[in-house]
Amino acid sequence: MNRIKALIIVSLLTTSLFGQSKETDTLSKKQIPKFNYKSLIIPTALIGYGVIGLENKGIKNFNSEIKKELNGHVNEEFSVGDMVQYTPALSVYGLNALGIKGKHNLKDRTIILGTAFIIMGTTVFGMKKLTQVNRPDDSNITSFPSGHTATAFMGAEFLYQEYKDVSIWYGVSGYLVASGVAYLRIYNNRHWFTDVVAGAGFGIISTKVAYWMYPFMKRTFFKDKKDRDGIVMPFYNGKEYGIGFSMSF
Repeated sequence: MNRIKALIIVSLLTTSLFGQSKETDTLSKKQIPKFNYKSLIIPTALIGYGVIGLENKGIKNFNSEIKKELNGHVNEEFSVGDMVQYTPALSVYGLNALGIKGKHNLKDRTIILGTAFIIMGTTVFGMKKLTQVNRPDDSNITSFPSGHTATAFMGAEFLYQEYKDVSIWYGVSGYLVASGVAYLRIYNNRHWFTDVVAGAGFGIISTKVAYWMYPFMKRTFFKDKKDRDGIVMPFYNGKEYGIGFSMSF
């Protein structure tokens, strides 16, 4: 029953997040992104739920119920989430390579993605060090928030922002993939429910802030307007996952 609850919550999460984005992010292609506090409501609420859950007994009990229910049905671990977390973000580059153009060119979208990745990585790493929450499998004390989930939702919001003027379904697919990553992190006993909820919030808000910062970043650090060829790909060195970028000058 709790597994069903978790699935329903993840589904509602995806729907509500996308509804919020559609309502508040109404910029046209040529408009400069501007701060809109309404678009922060849902990601802030997600982060708030996760933070409150660090001490709230009722939320902790709900975490434990989900863990107990899922552990009773797990036959083997699915590690697909390790690489799938990058799928939404990389899809932007794949779609452009196929000729389906998004909002920004290679240089500009890479500035935005790089900024979002730095913001997300810094905040998630900082929160892990600050909170030191034990993982459900007792492997370490870096459970809160979920970095995999944050990365996936960061990419999903990036995909949505780049292609919302082309088709809403690109964004829907990105959020569905991100929700799947979140579910697998719980299923594989690597995170509590509050970890992935907060991770989703951190990921989404990182991308939104990156878009707001983009004009300043481009004007300050990337004055050359010439577009360049390049490639973005995930990397794995045996211990860590990340995104690598190569550009030809």
